[in-house]
Amino acid sequence: MWVLILGIIFAGANLRAPLTCVGPIIETIRQDTGMSNTLAGMLTTLPLLAFAFFSPLAPKIARRFGLEYTLFGALLLLAAGIILRSVPFLNMLFIGTALLGIAIAICNVLLPSLIKREFSNKVGIMTGTYSVSMNMWAAIASGVSIPITQGLGFGWRVALVCWVLLSVISIVFWIPQLRFHHQGTSSPNTGGSLWHSGLAWKVTLFMGLQSTVFYAVITWLPAILHQQGISQSAAGWLLSLAQFASLPPTFIVPILAGRSSNQRGLVGFIVIFLLLGYIGLLSGITSLAPLYVILIGIAIGSAFGLATMFFVLRTHNAHQAAELSGMAQSAGYLLAAVGPTLFGLIHDMTHSWTIPILVLIAGAILLFIVGMGAGSNNYVTSTDSNK
Repeated sequence: MWVLILGIIFAGANLRAPLTCVGPIIETIRQDTGMSNTLAGMLTTLPLLAFAFFSPLAPKIARRFGLEYTLFGALLLLAAGIILRSVPFLNMLFIGTALLGIAIAICNVLLPSLIKREFSNKVGIMTGTYSVSMNMWAAIASGVSIPITQGLGFGWRVALVCWVLLSVISIVFWIPQLRFHHQGTSSPNTGGSLWHSGLAWKVTLFMGLQSTVFYAVITWLPAILHQQGISQSAAGWLLSLAQFASLPPTFIVPILAGRSSNQRGLVGFIVIFLLLGYIGLLSGITSLAPLYVILIGIAIGSAFGLATMFFVLRTHNAHQAAELSGMAQSAGYLLAAVGPTLFGLIHDMTHSWTIPILVLIAGAILLFIVGMGAGSNNYVTSTDSNK
């Protein structure tokens, strides 16, 4: 069991670090390759599109090959994608990014189902544990990208490829799980009905909106702060600070959610912190920037932990949890994929970050509306449309 726990923790460590390492150095990548801000935003959008299109396939693949083998294959694909995107050809940068996005999509969907199956009495603690691992390494990746690229002089390609070491460690820890071959991670009779479930759609929109916030922030927060007069290196560390601030709530919120009759109070807490952070960014007061990014980080960590718990709390069993996870991450990440590229496009057109931040404020209000529904004490069914 401890080997399985370590395998989950290290698998979770790979689910954001290969993405968050891009944000602080995206300007360096753009300048070195001659890309526009819009095309540079695709470096974050491509994985999100992969999440959207491959998330519904993950339960089906796991039914065919088993959870353990599917997760192992995803980790191998992740390592291959990380290596490919550092090959000195521009098309390889995007191909590798797409491949690692597919790998992360599969892990994103199947890990909550695995936790519900193996740790049914400790779902909150295990969800919090792997979420902390995910966000901790995400924060480290954001913080060390600039030092690796500029401080040590290795360049941005090394800053991207170094994360293959973490994926190799994860592969090693997951090999013992190949002794097991559990099948049936998803039931053929539960998938279609969820797309007619009003509650499932609220969970999906909550997942999509919180993901939009996260990926927009990790892509453009350093650029926003840099335009306000903060150095590029300091802006990268402020992004890292936001992600370190997300660690405690990432662990605590799933536990609180699992012990609560409903999660509406947690939704209100998340939205208040988001709005305070966005208003701070709009003010442009750089001396208070650490406070603003901490508020945003706490909200992001809380929102992710709660979104992941919804897959478990709103379903009856591991089969249904995998289907809801696949649905929410498919449609949800399709929504989130718009964010980074749209914000880059708006900035290219207006040369200002004001309108993108106003869009984030509107998104926080929508997050509150759908969160009130997703946080209700109900289970997804094909007949809950009016709940």
